[in-house]
Amino acid sequence: MKLLSGVFTVGFWTLASRILGFVRDVLIAGYLGTGVGHQAFVAAFTLPNLFRRFFAEGAFNMAFVPMFSKKLEADEDPLGFARDAFAALGTILIILTVIAQLIMPWLIWAQVSGFDGEKFDLAVAFGRIAFPYIFFISLAALLSGVLNSAGRFAAAAAAPVLLNLLFIGAIGLAVLMGWDIGYAIIWTVPVAGVAQMALVWVAAKRAGFPLVPRRPRWTPELKRLVLIAGPAVLTGGVVQINLIVGRQVASYYDNAISWLYNADRLYQLPLGVVGIAIGIVLLPELSRRLKAADHTGGREALSRAAEMALILTLPSAVALVVMPVELVSVLFERGAFTSKDSEATGFAVMIYGLGLPAFVMQKVQQPLFFARENTKTPFHYAIVAMILNAVIAIGLSPFIGYIAAAIATTTSAWIMVLLLWFGSRSMGDVARFDTRYHTRWWRILIASLLMGGAILAVKHPMAAFFDMNGWRYLAMTILILFGIATFAIFAQLIGAFNIRDFKAAVKGRA
Repeated sequence: MKLLSGVFTVGFWTLASRILGFVRDVLIAGYLGTGVGHQAFVAAFTLPNLFRRFFAEGAFNMAFVPMFSKKLEADEDPLGFARDAFAALGTILIILTVIAQLIMPWLIWAQVSGFDGEKFDLAVAFGRIAFPYIFFISLAALLSGVLNSAGRFAAAAAAPVLLNLLFIGAIGLAVLMGWDIGYAIIWTVPVAGVAQMALVWVAAKRAGFPLVPRRPRWTPELKRLVLIAGPAVLTGGVVQINLIVGRQVASYYDNAISWLYNADRLYQLPLGVVGIAIGIVLLPELSRRLKAADHTGGREALSRAAEMALILTLPSAVALVVMPVELVSVLFERGAFTSKDSEATGFAVMIYGLGLPAFVMQKVQQPLFFARENTKTPFHYAIVAMILNAVIAIGLSPFIGYIAAAIATTTSAWIMVLLLWFGSRSMGDVARFDTRYHTRWWRILIASLLMGGAILAVKHPMAAFFDMNGWRYLAMTILILFGIATFAIFAQLIGAFNIRDFKAAVKGRA
C-alpha cells in the first residue's frame, strides 16, 4: 500500500502537470500552428531536455538515488553525500551550459539538419535562450531524488506544474501586450527552471536536507557514483540518439517536426502519469529492500508496480489506437492547426499508442538493474535498440515518410522490454512477478480490448458531432467516460483488478 500510495501521489501531481501541459500545447498550437515559429520552438525546447535525460531523471539520478537510499537506510551520512553530489553536478552543468552557448548552431544542426534559412536561425536563437534550463532542472532533479528517497513525493511531483502555469501565463501576457508569442514562451523556459529548483530546494531543506552551494571536492563516494553513472550516461545517450534520429528524419518533411511533437505530448500523458510515477517510487523502494535483504518485499513491490502499470496503461494504449484523430482534433485543431495536421498527428499517435505499454514496462524493469547499481547491462540493451531504431527510421523513411520515426520508436521500445526481461531472469525470485500478477495481466488485456471494441461501436454513430465546433468537446467527453466505465465494468466482471486495492492506496495517500 505504501508503494501504491506513492504512485498515486506522484501520479496525481503528474496528471495535473500533464493536463496543464495540454492547455499549454493547445494554446501554442493555436497561435503558432505547425509553422516556422513552432518548429523552431520544438527544436530549441527539446535540446535542454535531451541533456536533461542525462542529469535529471536520467543517468545521474539512476545512479544517485540507489546510493543515497542505501545511505539513508543505513544512516551513513546521506546529507554529506548529497551535498558533494550537488556541488559536483552544479559544476559540470555550468561548464556544459557555457560550451553549449558557443556551439549552439552545431547542436541545432545535429538534431534538425533539414532546417535552413529563417527556421534554422530562429531555432539557434531560441536554443541559446532555453539551454540554461538544464542547469536549474537538473539540480532540481537531484533535490527531487533526495525527497523521493526519503518518501516525500509531493513537492518533487508538483514542481513541473510550475513550468506549465508559467507557460500559460506567458502566452496570456504576450497576447495581452502584443508580444511575439514564440519569444515569450522561450524566455519562460529558464524562468520556470529557477522556480522549479526553488520549490524542491525549500522542500528538501524542510525535510532535513539543506543542500547549499560549496566548492566541489573529489571523494571516494563520488568516484563510485561516477563509475556507476558512466554506463547510465551512455544508456541515456543511446536513448537520445534514438530521439535525434527520429527528429532528423522528420526535419526533411514539411511540418513533421510539429506533428511528431504533438503526438508525443499526447502519449506522454499516460506515460508520465503511470510510467514515470512508478519508476520514481519503485527505484528507492527496491534499493531499500535490497539493502535490508528483503527479497519477498522487493518481489511484492515489483509485482504491484507492474500490475498498476498495466491497469492504467493498457486501456490508454487501446484508446490511443482506436480514436487517435478524434483526440487530436478536439485537443489541437483550432486557429493555425488544421484538419490536415490532425490527421497526420493522429497517425503518429496511433503508432505511439502501440508502444505505450512497452515504454511503461521499461520503467518497471529498469529499477531491477539500477537498484543493484548495475547500469552496464541496460546500456548494452540500449545499444541494440538504438541500432534497430536507426535502421527502421532511416530505412523506411524514403518509402513511408515521417511516420517511419514513430514506427522505429515503438518497435525499439518493445525490443528493449524483451531484453530487460530476459536479462532479469538471473536475479532470482525478486525479479519474478508473483502469482497474483500472473492471474491478472491477461484479464487486464482482455478488458482493455473489450473496451476498445465498445468505443469503436459507438464512435462511428457519433462521428457527425466531432465536426461540430460546439459539440465535439461534449462528444469526446462522453466517449472517454464511456471508455472508462466500460473498462471498469469488464475488468470487475473478469477479475482484472480489485477496487479495494485502489481505495486503500488512495486512503494511504490522503
